[in-house]
Amino acid sequence: MEKKRKTVTAVLFALIIVILPIIFMFSHKSDFSADENRMLAKKPKLSTETIADKSFMKDLEKYLSDHFPERIEWVEGKMAIDRFSGKDIINNIYITDDMLIEKIKKPDYRNIDDSVDAINKFSQMYDTDVFALIAPTSAGIYRDRLPKNAPQYDQRKIIDYIYNRLSDNVTDIDIYDTMMSEKENYIYYRNDHHWTSYGAYCAYTQAIKQLGMNAVPLDDFQTEQVADDFRGTFYSKCLYKKIPADTIDIYTRKNGIDVTDVLMNDGTGESHTDSIYFRDFLSGKDKYCVFLGSNRAFTDIKTNARNGKKILVIKDSYANSFVPFLTQNYSEIAVIDLRYVKTSVTDFVNPDEFDQTLFLYNASTFAEDKNVIIAGF
Repeated sequence: MEKKRKTVTAVLFALIIVILPIIFMFSHKSDFSADENRMLAKKPKLSTETIADKSFMKDLEKYLSDHFPERIEWVEGKMAIDRFSGKDIINNIYITDDMLIEKIKKPDYRNIDDSVDAINKFSQMYDTDVFALIAPTSAGIYRDRLPKNAPQYDQRKIIDYIYNRLSDNVTDIDIYDTMMSEKENYIYYRNDHHWTSYGAYCAYTQAIKQLGMNAVPLDDFQTEQVADDFRGTFYSKCLYKKIPADTIDIYTRKNGIDVTDVLMNDGTGESHTDSIYFRDFLSGKDKYCVFLGSNRAFTDIKTNARNGKKILVIKDSYANSFVPFLTQNYSEIAVIDLRYVKTSVTDFVNPDEFDQTLFLYNASTFAEDKNVIIAGF
């Protein structure tokens, strides 16, 4: 009996060894993983150079790992085992009872100092009133939901540090307490690093006051749920499905200010549309791109507002769901994403032509991103 069992085991093992390569050879190879929202490794080229510098074996390992048959199911299985064993963090994402939260990295204060210096320099170079809004992330607002052994970097203190280094020419817009007061509401996505439309609205109500205007009351907006199956960046990192999928809402105002033109420039050319909402993205993985579309260097939004007010927004992706609210207060909103500016900001826009300039970043991005420094202004 024992001999028979060993024989069966050996046969099964041999079949696996033979069948898996065949499945791998003939299985479809995708270039992109929708679940993980990333490009997959390409088949490496074999040459004397890639063998000599050992890159071939390294790239081959990545390729085989990325294209292993039913890889996502294997990854999800491993994650389930990790959770069963009590592991509460996977790929720097903490798994709580009702949401995923990203691990806050130790702040890079040298990078922060250099970025703040760049903003201060900008305020001296251009004739525009400069404002800075550093938004807390879900990790900053929901610290109490993290495991006791999680590294604790207080975003309140990080944001205060940034604001205290700003020059007198730059006005800080502090929304931390506003977001804390709303923490029991749906202000951050459960599976993604962005704030929700309501979270962005909460930030807008505080920001627009300091920008010298009145916020549009929430009751003036109509809420349209455009997605109920959104699983964003945090999900893509850990593939944990037990947290409910997110909903995405669009706020529109009946008889409000209308967008009349949207100019888009990705650095290679310009195109136009008449909406700030890109609904085609709702059928794909990156549904947050419904707000302003995919990330690009420059977007210029014109409205039928008659006040002639113009604002320049230099930002990360947190601004994408925030900017739609600004359309109710400004006749023109120019949006610059420095991550995609390969030349100079002035190749796209002249800051002197704008009444105000708003730097809007989330605290985690601002602490580590170097694009504000590189811009140099």
